[in-house]
Amino acid sequence: MNTIAAPSRKRSIGTARRKAATWIWKYRYLHALALPCMLYFLIFKYLPMYGIVIAFKDYKGMGGFEGIVHSDWAGMKNFNLFFHSIYFWRLLRNTLVLSLYLLIFAFPAPIILALLINEARGRWFKKVVQSISYMPHFLSWVVCAGLVLQLLTPTGGPVNALMELMGKEPVAFTSDPAYFRLILVVTNIWKEVGWGTIIYLAAMASIDPELYEAAAMDGARKWQKMFYITLPGIKEIVAIMLILGMGDILDGHFEQVFNLYSPAVYDVADNFDTYVYRQGLVEAKFAYSSAVGLFKSAVALALVVLANRAAKRLGSDGLW
Repeated sequence: MNTIAAPSRKRSIGTARRKAATWIWKYRYLHALALPCMLYFLIFKYLPMYGIVIAFKDYKGMGGFEGIVHSDWAGMKNFNLFFHSIYFWRLLRNTLVLSLYLLIFAFPAPIILALLINEARGRWFKKVVQSISYMPHFLSWVVCAGLVLQLLTPTGGPVNALMELMGKEPVAFTSDPAYFRLILVVTNIWKEVGWGTIIYLAAMASIDPELYEAAAMDGARKWQKMFYITLPGIKEIVAIMLILGMGDILDGHFEQVFNLYSPAVYDVADNFDTYVYRQGLVEAKFAYSSAVGLFKSAVALALVVLANRAAKRLGSDGLW
């Protein structure tokens, strides 16, 4: 029976290969368009994953690739050092708190703006508002941080100048732990809210207009159309974006925080990414910083899996 089954198995494999080759050739132009993106992820995302092994070694940063291969294994030593350090709970708290604030305030912001733009009547007005709102996305955080620091500086800044006119004392906002997280949330919304509306407006454009016409004939108002037609029509996109956002919940928004924070606000601003930068690049503790980064990535992956399962239980298709 084995001798009979072997040729049939080979024929099925050959048929599958021919079908795959035919499919690739049929959509060759689409594959050519996707190739640069695939190469980007392969070169900059997957190949560097070999460096994960540094977290389990006593690597001193010498010898390049050969140094990594021949370094002594350290097991869980670097992880234990991090878990028992005084920074672990502070980093975990700051990263989770900032990410939670961004999920609560920054995640719904593009949805709300997209709903408002979708309900606007004039097409020119929609285009102007959308163009102005997503322009800050193309500014780097270096430029944005410079603008924020100039606006909020206690000496000569327009915000503090206005406060002095109102009879109040100047405040060093970016050096005050009480204001720093608020600054991070507000600047993140200002920079990314317009860019985030693009995908939601595209999802709204795919909703059947006859649904709105039928609702209007039944006497539905704008807010009723919004809640019973628009929002259910984009719920799958919202669920997918929320799942992807859960993957970034431990992302400390390094560029934003790094360009705005100072030692005065380390207690509320220091997170995994800024700590990895200081330990890995400034103090050259490559193995230790790799362990910290790997821990953050593992927890983020677990959060994505849990969010995907929760979305499926709530009736969404999820990502897989």
